[in-house]
Order: sequence, then structure tokens, then C-alpha cells
Amino acid sequence: CTACGLGKLQYRSCCVKKYWGLCDSYCETLPIDGPPSFRGQSVKYVYKLTIGCQRVNSPIKLLRVPFRVLVLHGLKDYQFPQDEAVAPSNPFLEEEEGLKKDSRLADLATELLMVATSRRSLHLYNISNTRGKVGTFCIFKTVYKIGEDVIGTFNFSEGDIPCLQFSVSLQTEESIQEEFQRRRGQPVSFSTHARHQESCLHTAQSSFSLPIPLSSTPGLTTNIVSLKWRLHFEFVTSRESAGNCVLRGSQSEAVTWTGVEQMEVDTFSWDLPIKVLPTNPILASYVSQFSSTNSITI
Repeated sequence: CTACGLGKLQYRSCCVKKYWGLCDSYCETLPIDGPPSFRGQSVKYVYKLTIGCQRVNSPIKLLRVPFRVLVLHGLKDYQFPQDEAVAPSNPFLEEEEGLKKDSRLADLATELLMVATSRRSLHLYNISNTRGKVGTFCIFKTVYKIGEDVIGTFNFSEGDIPCLQFSVSLQTEESIQEEFQRRRGQPVSFSTHARHQESCLHTAQSSFSLPIPLSSTPGLTTNIVSLKWRLHFEFVTSRESAGNCVLRGSQSEAVTWTGVEQMEVDTFSWDLPIKVLPTNPILASYVSQFSSTNSITI
């Protein structure tokens, strides 16, 4: 080693870093409009960083490091204001221009997510079948980000048809473009991420809360696949009045209230589309399935 004077097969750590480039850095820019990480039933988008190393007279060793990518559409065409160049900055911190831009993009993405998911407005839907009105459903927003809870309420007091039971499922709809289908007319695939079921006979009001998993994928559309989110409702209603059945004994005995043993019912379903956006990468990393440390032995 010409730097430290050691023998040919002996190197200090500083010499190895200097002459073998172990302190070199690697940088690659991900496309803003690329697809996010996604594992569907027919399509999979996976991001991996492959690192190859080799010693003299030794085989090549490869290390594949998987990582998750979240994409927020709308950042590609954003133009930063011109007055940011003269904005106040800390003179004691030296930041590269690329790091400043990345920081601004991260702040902008967080701001856009907060604005899009914090808007609230009352959405009322009448629930009815061919025989009449069952009730009303209320939800305050239809745009969420990963990790939030989808909350809704039911009001059956104004219905003409008694509702015996309802269920709400948080689902994703995966559809493949026609030219990429395995077989013609390939059906749409559905995946359920959360479900709430409740018996509501003689119930005036009810509610549900379905969490959007942090490990799930936000809605996406590519030239191959389209992923959409929805709330899938199923209702079981009675064809007749669901009154109470009373069995009366003698005057000295108490009155016994019992339920109806048999009842004719109708079932119907309803789908409400919602929009799911990505979340802060720091929150998403808490439930990441990838290991936090990776190593390779040469």
C-alpha cells in the first residue's frame, strides 16, 4: 500500500476505503409518476436494490434489498414559486440544492395529503329496495389516506322496511386491462381488508369504523392494472313487520317476550366508491414487512 507502507496483502481500513471505493455513494432518482409497490392477485410491482460484490478469485455475491414505494400523483407538474430562491435560510447549515428540492417535495406532498383528506362535507344516501325505504347512510368524506379510519352511521328510524342485519366491507377492486388479460373476459378481483357486521333489528341508529391498513396500497392506474377502493354494503330486510311476540300466562305470572322463530327476508347489496391516497412514509415503515438491516459476506 503506497499510502501506509504495509505489505501487499495487508491494508488498513483507511487504505481500503481510499483505494477500493468503499465510501462511495450511490444515488438514483425514482420516477414521480411510476407505479407504487403493489402485490395483487394478478399483477405485482416490486422495487429492489441489487448490490453485487466480488473478491479476487471469488464468486460474485449479490445482495437484494427490497423497499416500498408510495406515489402521490400531482407532484410531477408542480412548479415551485420563484420567490423561494430568496426565502430566509439558516446560514449555519450547508445544504445541497438537490437536498433542498427533495425537502420541498416532501413538505409539499404532506401538505397536499392533508388538504385532500381533511375536507369534510355531509354525504347522505337513502337505502331502499323494491319494497320501500330501509334507512339512510351518512358519511362525512370519501377521500382518505392509508392508516385512517372509515367512519359511517346508519339511521333506520325513518325506514319503512325493517332491517334485520347489515355488513360493511372495505374492499379493493383489481381489474386488468383487456390486452393484458390471461383469458378474454377475465373477471375483476376483489380483496377485503376490513369488515363490520351487526344485527340491527329494532335499532334506530348504528355506526361502524373500518381501519385502512398501513400495509395496503393506495389507488392506482397503469397501462396494465387499475386498483380502486370501495365500501361494500349488504342488507338483510324483513318482508313483514318485525313485531314482538308476546306469550301471556296467568295474572300472577310475568309476561314473556320472545322473538319470531321464522321470518321471510330479502337481501340486497350496494357499493360506494371511495378514494385512498398514500400516507407519510415514516408511518408506513412501522408495519413494513422488509427487514431493517441487510448484510453481505464476501
